[in-house]
Amino acid sequence: MFDGYATVWEAIADVIPDAPVAIQGERRDTWGELEDRAARLAGALAAHGVGPGTHVALYLFNCPEYAEVVFACLKLRAVPANVNFRYRASELVALLDNADAEVVVYHQALADRVAAALPQLPKLRLLISIDDDTDDLEGQAREVASVPGAFEYHRLVTTHEPAPRIPRDGHDHLLWYTGGTTGLPKGVIWEQGTLLGFGLAYSSALLDQPTPTNAHEVATAARALVDEGRQLVTLLTTPQVHATAAYQLHTTLSYGGALALLPRGRVDGDEICRVIERERVTVLSVVGDTVLRRTVDALVRAEEHGTPYDISSLRRVHGSGAFSQVASKDALHARTPMTFYDSLGASEAVGFGLSLTSSPGEAATARFRLGANARVLDEHDHDVTPDSGDAGVLAVSVSSGIGYYNDPERSAATFRDVDGVRYAILGDWAIPHADGTITLLGRGSSCINTGGEKVWPEEVEEALKAHPAVIDAVVVGVPDPEWGESVAAVVAARPVGDALPAPEELGKFVASQLASYKQPRRVVLVDEVQRTTVGKVDYEWAREQLTT
Repeated sequence: MFDGYATVWEAIADVIPDAPVAIQGERRDTWGELEDRAARLAGALAAHGVGPGTHVALYLFNCPEYAEVVFACLKLRAVPANVNFRYRASELVALLDNADAEVVVYHQALADRVAAALPQLPKLRLLISIDDDTDDLEGQAREVASVPGAFEYHRLVTTHEPAPRIPRDGHDHLLWYTGGTTGLPKGVIWEQGTLLGFGLAYSSALLDQPTPTNAHEVATAARALVDEGRQLVTLLTTPQVHATAAYQLHTTLSYGGALALLPRGRVDGDEICRVIERERVTVLSVVGDTVLRRTVDALVRAEEHGTPYDISSLRRVHGSGAFSQVASKDALHARTPMTFYDSLGASEAVGFGLSLTSSPGEAATARFRLGANARVLDEHDHDVTPDSGDAGVLAVSVSSGIGYYNDPERSAATFRDVDGVRYAILGDWAIPHADGTITLLGRGSSCINTGGEKVWPEEVEEALKAHPAVIDAVVVGVPDPEWGESVAAVVAARPVGDALPAPEELGKFVASQLASYKQPRRVVLVDEVQRTTVGKVDYEWAREQLTT
């Protein structure tokens, strides 16, 4: 097993110090700069007592510093944990408390939420704020509003010596928090060696290279790729706090690649095309069809104006977390030779299945090739017979996390032994076929997937019920032409004052408590929420109210 990500990344930085590693707008950081800044940050963290096993939360927008913080943590054998930057104070408290976080690194724009959460987080002992103006990298002190006791990131980096390199272990942990597909967010514990091995195999296949087996071989391959002008350049279109982007971050860096990041704000199709053209992007990472559709629309507009974008460098579109539509894939296939790699995975495990398409007309929604270490199991944990028409749940071994942090009960339910082998079983249903493919049916829950963001309906329902006018509420996902699904609610309410609350008021009320993507986009008021005889919500009835 490898010695961990930090040891591999250090070896790479030593041989390609001048190669790009992080690109955002006009900013271009090199591997040498990443290594130096991460080592100095590690020195600062160590001076404040951070060491093996310390949990460090990253509450950040997409930025080059994200990789620096992860690298610095791994250098010290500390454990980085992702936090969705859309979370408000109550959500932040819940996650950081569950994670036993002792350190939080956050963007200054999020300081008010950190300040509001801080009194309920006695375990936090180090706060580090990144000024939102990340163009100034000189580390000069700046007058910014701050949380009392917080340290300014760039000043810490420039005032500490690099931490010395230490031996590490592939069993060292990462902590990836889920988006809440199977309930409230849970921290998945990964051993670094597991993800590193799987990621290197992924990149080796893309680059037509033999898979490296140690840090020296990785560094040698990275040097050769840079010399040949074949360095991996991955454009992330989703937040680095999500498992899809986190996987691509770790995988790209582990082959000496570079990460391209979009400007903060709405993901724009023209900006994606400009970055692909300017930075010669080789891998485009997406979740679902929204980003692809915007990209295709931008390509079409540019061609109609006689100024087409050059996307010929693109070799792969990596999709995960939500389906991409066949029409979007075919439109990109028609413009450049490349491959769509749709990965069937989650925060808890990867390698359930994949779908590869390389030309127009090949794509088939929800059809995947079963992973090498994956099975489809019936209710008795027996393999479902291919072509029987029967469905079962997907299970995968080897390429999975080892459990949920601080949650032995859910760990036992999700990561369990079958035939003497540990499998991750998340509740995704599929029908196996004799040719080794599966038809994915979906998660056996009411989770809403809106543009790749996972929304737990009960959390939104409880937020709605906190409104003084709300008697009862049920939340479901309804079809949305842009986001795949959108959050919608059926609400029974009483008058407050002279009138019932307006639907828009209820949506804004939720947005004041939870992340904006959890806000119901449509609210229907009814006299009573219909339930079954045992008190459970009648979801079919609820969807009828929202679609008629």
